[in-house]
Amino acid sequence: MAMHIQLYDTTLRDGSQGEGVNFSVQDKLLITKMLDDLGFDFIEGGFAGSNEKDTEYFSRVQELDLKHAQICAFGMTRRRGVGPEEDAGLQAMLSTGTTCCTVVGKTWDLHVTEVLRVDLEENVAMIRDSVGFLKSQGRRVLYDAEHFFDGYKANPEYALETVLAAQDAGAEIIVCCDTNGGTLPDELAEIVTNVQKSVSIPLGIHCHNDCDVAVANSLRAVDAGAVQVQGTINGIGERCGNADLVSVAANLAIKKGQDVLQGGEGVKHLTELSRYVYELSNMNFRSNQPFVGRSAFAHKGGMHVHAVNRLASSYEHIDPELVGNERRVLVSELSGRSNIVAKTTKFRIDHDQELMKKILDRVVELENEGWQFEASEASFDLLVKKIAGTYEPKFRQIHYRVSVETAGQKEPLTEATVKLQIDGDGPIRHEVAEGDGPVNALDNALRKALIPTYGNLAGMHLVDYKVRVINSSEGTAARVRVVIESADEHDVWSTVGVSENVIEASWLALVDAIEFKLYKDEGEVGAPLEEAAASPE
Repeated sequence: MAMHIQLYDTTLRDGSQGEGVNFSVQDKLLITKMLDDLGFDFIEGGFAGSNEKDTEYFSRVQELDLKHAQICAFGMTRRRGVGPEEDAGLQAMLSTGTTCCTVVGKTWDLHVTEVLRVDLEENVAMIRDSVGFLKSQGRRVLYDAEHFFDGYKANPEYALETVLAAQDAGAEIIVCCDTNGGTLPDELAEIVTNVQKSVSIPLGIHCHNDCDVAVANSLRAVDAGAVQVQGTINGIGERCGNADLVSVAANLAIKKGQDVLQGGEGVKHLTELSRYVYELSNMNFRSNQPFVGRSAFAHKGGMHVHAVNRLASSYEHIDPELVGNERRVLVSELSGRSNIVAKTTKFRIDHDQELMKKILDRVVELENEGWQFEASEASFDLLVKKIAGTYEPKFRQIHYRVSVETAGQKEPLTEATVKLQIDGDGPIRHEVAEGDGPVNALDNALRKALIPTYGNLAGMHLVDYKVRVINSSEGTAARVRVVIESADEHDVWSTVGVSENVIEASWLALVDAIEFKLYKDEGEVGAPLEEAAASPE
């Protein structure tokens, strides 16, 4: 039978120690609610008493109606020479009001004598006293054995003495921490197996990713008998981060058949969870992140796509829907006819072999000039319509002009003028708008000209703007590629423009973004592209 493996999330504490990560109290509460909804067993809310933000979190989290997760307050063992009743750190853990406390103590004799600067016996007493005191106050106590693997390798007898002190004092689990992230899977599994023979309570695992094996180490620890895995969402954390609980959960549930996240129901929402945490932590998505990355099930090579068309499992280790992700077919100079067929199925033109060849030839030609459609699928959809002869522009450019004025201004003043003819032979609109830079000014002028006719453009906004020099050897005359990411309340799409003039490249991408929005709202582009690749013949 499947064994339930506890997932202990420390995104809000250990994850927040990652460079550039700074959660607000509201961020932490929102993440807590989502983790609980998905079925995480424990959520480490923060370091008790260390800062005002964590203190406020522990106060406000009690107002949440949590259905599943236990909130844990994190803290250290008592200070040397101070009784547990007088220790400020232990009192801070109690004051959080949580039912569960996670105590971290030293395992490595080097840290005991050189960092804490106490003798080995006093460190054991600090562990025993701290766990025992919290237990006597009615708290569940989890014991994190810091630097456990380094300590065990250096002095196994003393490492075992420390964890047995925690066990005897009432800890319900011993969590073996690879704090430096330097232990490899085979060695780690052997140590966990050996330790399990000496303790009578369950073991957990907490791995850092300094050797890029934190997930592998966590899985090996479970194989060796660990019943709890600690980590963070997306593996964020100090230095190289922690074990990524997204990959851990997916591997445990799908690959190993273990019971995690409410019988696996939460696994179906891992992609949503991953992206949610990225957004709240103000970090860029990792497109190649296993299971949940945007490229995790993306197929580019023509041979790959041909195989996926026939049998998805030939190039995918799982169905992407199992983790809430989706299959994507990319188009580039590496594409074959299978890519084009998969990407154009919604246009019902795949029976036209000559047209398929024209599209592929044009993609290869444009990418040779610097265009890139794998990251700009909206521009590709419009390109298909143009080659197929079904494209009718929603407006015609007569001219545009951008000016930047600095005379007498503290900040440059940017102004754009556009002159357009609406819907081919409709009214001519001539508008002027200012903006924070030339692209923003053009966007504002375009909206001013078009929204009176196309009111739905009011719900569209620009999300991201990227510029890349293609042929840098040409210096300031080099060709540039501009990719614009746009969104409305339903979708996100990307468009591309290429020119020696960065304003012209931006204009091309911006016009495509608007045209795509208008066609999308009419139902002519933007439908899911994965159905063709998902259906085996």
